[in-house]
Amino acid sequence: MLKFIQSYQFIQSYRFIQNNREGTALLAILALFALLGVIDRNYFNLQTFTMIFSSAQILILLAIGATMVMLTRNIDVSVGSITGLCAVTVGMALNAGFGLALSCLFALLVGMVAGFFNGILVTWLRIPAIVATLGTLGLYRGLMLLLTGGKWIEGLPADLKSLSTPILFSISPIGWLIMLLIVSMALLLGKTAFGRSFYATGDNLQGARQLGIRTDSIRIFAFSMNGVMAALAGIVFASQIGFIPNQTGSGLEMKAIAACVLGGISLLGGTGTIIGAILGAYLLTQIDSVLVLLRLPAWWNDFIAGLVLLAVLVFDGRLRCAVERNIRQQKYARFTARPAVSDKSTVSDKKVKPNNNKAPSSKSFTKKEAAR
Repeated sequence: MLKFIQSYQFIQSYRFIQNNREGTALLAILALFALLGVIDRNYFNLQTFTMIFSSAQILILLAIGATMVMLTRNIDVSVGSITGLCAVTVGMALNAGFGLALSCLFALLVGMVAGFFNGILVTWLRIPAIVATLGTLGLYRGLMLLLTGGKWIEGLPADLKSLSTPILFSISPIGWLIMLLIVSMALLLGKTAFGRSFYATGDNLQGARQLGIRTDSIRIFAFSMNGVMAALAGIVFASQIGFIPNQTGSGLEMKAIAACVLGGISLLGGTGTIIGAILGAYLLTQIDSVLVLLRLPAWWNDFIAGLVLLAVLVFDGRLRCAVERNIRQQKYARFTARPAVSDKSTVSDKKVKPNNNKAPSSKSFTKKEAAR
């Protein structure tokens, strides 16, 4: 009985964590803020919050795109290369004399085409998403290096840098655009039938098809939007840095996936919210700021991101296995349980009455038959 109570409490606590991943991530952010406020009293203020938000903008955009793909039970590891390719596109267009709006439009089109191509590989050619995007990761990275000749793009105009200049409440124009985008995507996925199609596709692909959902179109749209978000991330990167290195976007795909998983997006599809992914991205960026505050080398960032991703996956996987095993045991308990005896003394005291109606032996039966 005690084991049953403990297992029930374990399942309830696990379900609470699973159903409140956003709250868990928010509590982690607040706890980290409080800890850093104790270490450095100047850390806990509005300026620090906006500074971390500005640093998290690239990862937030990538997390939005990765959420749409992961909800459909797919994964895209080429977003870092798409980010670099789109950053190079906007930089080369600006240096060629095109206007800021037209250059950004070129970058968005490149990102959308790259994401659309990933979706075609996955849906029409039936290539597993991890394999297809691993191939396009190298393809887009190589195309980026071919366009630049392996050189950096410098001398970007001031118009591009103005996109990341704070204007209102210490938030830049691109920051306000990202907040508007977060609200729009959260409403799209959470409040519309089209948004629920992403959850249905990832949760049960065949069932979604039987309901009339065009699952191939949903997945292609998810990959295309992922490319658009990566293009926006490339534009933000170029506006914040002011130049474009030849390794722009390297390693961002792992951080985007880690942010989504940390915020409650399931790798098995059909579970999670945009808000959770945003909080996961903010938490990872906050951890990076902690490393800067502790004066640790920059290469610790990737190590911490990988460690967080691995820890969350292991923790989530172990809990899922434990819950499924417990549910299975409860389901089949009535088939394996032994029948209980209410009163053993009554059963033992009963005497078996001898049966006087003995069946005739074979010999007597034969004699009677012979007499007949």
